[in-house]
Amino acid sequence: MTYRVAIFIFNEVEVLDFAGPFEVFSVAGLRTMNVPPFEVFTVAQFDTINARNHLTIKPTYTLEKAPKAEIIVIPGGGGFHADGTPFGSRREMNNPIVLKWIQEQSAQAKLTLSVCTGSLILAKAGLLEGKEATTHFLAIDALKKISETISVKEKTRLVDNGNIMTSEGVSAGIDMSLYVVSKLLGKETADETARYMQYDYWK
Repeated sequence: MTYRVAIFIFNEVEVLDFAGPFEVFSVAGLRTMNVPPFEVFTVAQFDTINARNHLTIKPTYTLEKAPKAEIIVIPGGGGFHADGTPFGSRREMNNPIVLKWIQEQSAQAKLTLSVCTGSLILAKAGLLEGKEATTHFLAIDALKKISETISVKEKTRLVDNGNIMTSEGVSAGIDMSLYVVSKLLGKETADETARYMQYDYWK
């Protein structure tokens, strides 16, 4: 089976938050399996995205044209400008168009994953109610404020609720993606993927 992986991106998204999982799922199994196990694509509300540090991205699909996927990845990145205006994930967590898309996609997906402050978006979409979750260490308090029913875990690389997983910030998305590879394809494939990427942090 080939799993379709939809990675949502938005203006001011943290680059490694989405590029890390993109790399893992794109290269996993390519050297050991006859058929690529993952088909990875990006999805955005707009047809051009300006990520952090001036990286311009052309997403594969816009929200209304994106095919259904078995795995949904919601990255993070963002904060507040000096005047208090939110940007990045802090803006998208209150974007009704984005929240509706995530709710609809997560309802039919096998796995919904968040990296960094992407967990804030999942929380605002109501997907973390009654679940354990983690996020970037600077956003722990923000996640706690969204809902008292969320059991927020600090200093935890990733949290697995079965069909919904959250990870800490930035590079933690790589660990979570490798963890997903190990669950779906076996630890040997995950280990081989990490070796190919020369990602020595994976255990």
